[in-house]
Amino acid sequence: MSSSWSKKEKNNRFTYNFPLIKKVSIITVLMTSLTFNVGFAKENHKEDLNKIYHVYVGNQYIGAVSNEKAIQEIIASKEKEANQQYKELSIDASSAVKIIPEQVFSNETKDVDILAKFEQSLVAQSPAYTLFVNNKPIVSLKDAKAYEDTIRMLKLQYVSQQELNSLYANQQSTNIPPLQTGETRLLDVTFKQGVSGATQKVVPNAIVTPEEAVEYLMTGSLEQETYKIQSGDVLGSVAKKHSLTTAELVTLNPGITVDTVLQVGQALNVTVAKPFVTLEVKQEKKVTDKIPFKKIVEEDPTMYKGEKVIKQQGVNGKKETAYLLTSENGTRTSKVALEENIIQQPVDEIEVVGTKVISSRGTGEFTWPTVGGYISSGMGQRWGELHRGIDIARPSNYNILASDNGVVVAAGVSGSYGNRIVINHNNGYTTLYGHLSSINVTVGQVVEKGSVIGIMGSTGNSTGTHLHFEVEKNGSLVNPLSYVGS
Repeated sequence: MSSSWSKKEKNNRFTYNFPLIKKVSIITVLMTSLTFNVGFAKENHKEDLNKIYHVYVGNQYIGAVSNEKAIQEIIASKEKEANQQYKELSIDASSAVKIIPEQVFSNETKDVDILAKFEQSLVAQSPAYTLFVNNKPIVSLKDAKAYEDTIRMLKLQYVSQQELNSLYANQQSTNIPPLQTGETRLLDVTFKQGVSGATQKVVPNAIVTPEEAVEYLMTGSLEQETYKIQSGDVLGSVAKKHSLTTAELVTLNPGITVDTVLQVGQALNVTVAKPFVTLEVKQEKKVTDKIPFKKIVEEDPTMYKGEKVIKQQGVNGKKETAYLLTSENGTRTSKVALEENIIQQPVDEIEVVGTKVISSRGTGEFTWPTVGGYISSGMGQRWGELHRGIDIARPSNYNILASDNGVVVAAGVSGSYGNRIVINHNNGYTTLYGHLSSINVTVGQVVEKGSVIGIMGSTGNSTGTHLHFEVEKNGSLVNPLSYVGS
């Protein structure tokens, strides 16, 4: 097929409005050679008649001429001209012509006018194999083989040749092997519309190659329409000019996004495909899917609220699933599970959370702030100054305990105390814990009576490892020994 067609001519090849072949000058030549057989009826022989020829092109009556040879000359000329242009096609101009002779008394035909009209009406045609969609002719191919090639190439838009070969082999087989995990098998590829073919005669320039037919059937056009960016254009304005959304314009032009800066002269595709056919592809796929484990939460009233412990780690299970996948023109339309086989059951994850609420208000009854130990120095005057609390040394271990429920209001280094903690018991009492080697709590934290808040040490102004412990009531120092037993 010639590649010299303009875009308009290419698209007009599918309209079936056949163009007229350029007039030739044979009519004048023919008419100069015509001999008009004017019958002069002899006296007593009125029955002498002349023959004329009624000419039809298809169902259209063209008129009558006096010479059949002129008709045949025009037919031959049309066929010769078409044969020179379409050497690979079989050309026919005569089958649409019907010539009916008639004997008449008077030969008053207008041969020049009728032959001119005949030449205008006559179009050379070629046998073709036309593809119909829902009984409507869409495109014509050279022959049945070209039609079959077109159907195959349409299917290859969405499946591979290997998949097609396997499909045809499976359709002929009675022993199809079971699908393995990870495999995909083509079950069918069909047109959602009624697609058929039939032999027709068409004008030669309406016949296209299978490649052109596929392009036309899948897009509704032989060529993409492009738009060249002009100064001031943005994606939104270009889309609006062509009745598109910005998202559609981006989809039509891979490589650009909504943030792309357009360049003057840049060509964008603005042709939205309007397929004549929809290919439905059905596939079977077998995959191994995970079965997510369940997360179970158990409450423990002996654990503090906010504490969490994983009692049992969760493990995902496995299942083998066969799916039926359906797509239309490459877009997935459904995914249906056909069969499931559990390979491994999931293991639930069990998380234990505490529900025990710690009161931020003290009970008013204080507990000994260390694990054992003895009072190494009491409250009172010492070395010429007031010793504000008691010192406790030599405990069973170095854990420092909150003497009552409360809220930590200070935790850090403080002068001679070194590392110290202050707890407000929200009932008028505060307690202080000094000389710690480390602190286990933060400011604002609610602590429970008897809970570990730090480790005994010898930081600050200290002569050895011990705890300095103070108690205040309503802002005034009181003797800790009045509230805790030794």
